[in-house]
Amino acid sequence: MIIVIDGINQNKFTHVLDEMYKLRARVFGDRLGWDVNIVDGRERDHFDDLHPAHVVSINDEGDVVGCMRLLQTTGPHMLSDVFHSILDGEPPIRSAQVWEATRFCVDTKKLGRGRGENSVSYVTSEVMIGSFEYAKMAGVLDSIAVIDPVMNRVLQRSGNAPYDYLGTPKPMGKVVAMAALMDCSDERINGIRDYAAIEHDVFLTDEQALELVEGAKTKAKPSAANYDHQPLTQLEKYFVEQMSSATSKAEVESVLKLIEALSDRFTPEQKTALLRTPRAFAHEA
Repeated sequence: MIIVIDGINQNKFTHVLDEMYKLRARVFGDRLGWDVNIVDGRERDHFDDLHPAHVVSINDEGDVVGCMRLLQTTGPHMLSDVFHSILDGEPPIRSAQVWEATRFCVDTKKLGRGRGENSVSYVTSEVMIGSFEYAKMAGVLDSIAVIDPVMNRVLQRSGNAPYDYLGTPKPMGKVVAMAALMDCSDERINGIRDYAAIEHDVFLTDEQALELVEGAKTKAKPSAANYDHQPLTQLEKYFVEQMSSATSKAEVESVLKLIEALSDRFTPEQKTALLRTPRAFAHEA
């Protein structure tokens, strides 16, 4: 399922963007070893500050499992500013009808092999379909992407082969980089759909995406009073009642000392929950 995040709705999806930047760090920094800027486990560059469109794939659990960045070529972009040597001295394309596609990646740890919905192949195709359909709806005619030979082969065998290339391939660090051109046409989109057997609308509305992501966050958040949602024992109930009825810091400390004294009767989770009841929070503050 695809959500497109741009300058208009990005404030609604700060959590999704954060997870996307973490995925990019894991893929480009940890797995591929690219020389990218990673801070606090998140990969971002100055092109992310230009309000690009991020095409993000979200699974049924609300996790980010794939993404791609779309940037207009009328301003700064990677082929003109970073990979310009590929162009052999020729000027970069500047057109409102040509967008640059970069930072494509999928979560290979959460996705399996094969052709099912939770596979690398399926999510790769879903992100491509979402990117081309979104660009086509915006009036874009072509997409340009800096890719390596491995990605070029992936595109060729998935109904998404480039129709032309700019400049010549150049060594870039540990890989060879090349600039590929792909048209945003119904023929290309249908080819990817046929390859992946994707017939449905891949896009989520903002409301659907928010409901999915917020639901996942709620499920992931443990209860402060009872982490595993098991019935409270009589001893636990006693301490919760004592903590809740405490009216002074001295009373709270007395209850805490008693919990510590009997700590061998609680699991670490039970002990943590007891120490963080609402009354304890109030006195800690």
